[in-house]
Amino acid sequence: MPGYTHLQRAQPVTAGHHLLAHAQPLLRDAARVRNAFEAASELPLGAGALAGTTLPIDRGVVAKSLGFTRLTRNSLDAVADRDFALDLVYACLSIGLHLSRLGEDVVIWSSAEFGFVKLADEISTGSSIMPQKRNPDIAELLRGRSGRPLGSLSALAMVLKGLPLAYDRDLQEDKRQVFTAVENCLECLEAARLLAERLQFDEKRLAEAVADPDLLATDTAEKLVAEGRPFREVHGEVGRSVLAGGHRPPWDAAESLRRRSQPGGPAPAAVRREARAVHRQAAALSRWAGAHT
Repeated sequence: MPGYTHLQRAQPVTAGHHLLAHAQPLLRDAARVRNAFEAASELPLGAGALAGTTLPIDRGVVAKSLGFTRLTRNSLDAVADRDFALDLVYACLSIGLHLSRLGEDVVIWSSAEFGFVKLADEISTGSSIMPQKRNPDIAELLRGRSGRPLGSLSALAMVLKGLPLAYDRDLQEDKRQVFTAVENCLECLEAARLLAERLQFDEKRLAEAVADPDLLATDTAEKLVAEGRPFREVHGEVGRSVLAGGHRPPWDAAESLRRRSQPGGPAPAAVRREARAVHRQAAALSRWAGAHT
């Protein structure tokens, strides 16, 4: 399929490579969720209202029995801290933003102008007035709902920004924002799973789109550079041949992809290796989540 910059056809990639580009930010988001989990693993019990307690509480024993990994180190901070909540809400926001970009790609791909994917009934609806329409509802809802955790993050930050130490009743507003962001995030992840599972690529339409020889203009330039010519010179030369309708690429799209086999590249063999690596990372994350719920 064509890869795009500025929403203009640029160079050949594969559908697998494009989908894996959406997997990478979600793996980073998983790391953010784990960081939020670790941030919340400090035991505040024993801080009292702000100045600790005179009662003979063994905080270390309590932390171990409740599953905390460490103790808070300052009683004032223990009462006032909500960084762990900010971390979690931000992780939810980041997930929402990345799923929104996936939704946008599907909206574009499913349009008649692109026609790269076919929408299954489970991820689309008909129009309320136009019988021929099939609308990408799930993809559009992923875009729309990504704004909710942004509101939660902004609201929580505004609560915290000017509070004196230690406890203030304002802090009870943290729960509303955390619960709202997490619930929205879980719903979006489930919708994205459904969307990804039901996507059907139109291979014929993709092949037609990637057959444009101008998508290989960069390959032509790189071949000339490999022969010893400076890129600044061949860039203009190839560009002029494209404008004149005389561009003749040195190979086809399949060969272009095969040659782009470096780690992170779109060569089918590299994409298969990366897909296996992503599956291994996802499985490890699932095991970690299962061990901490």
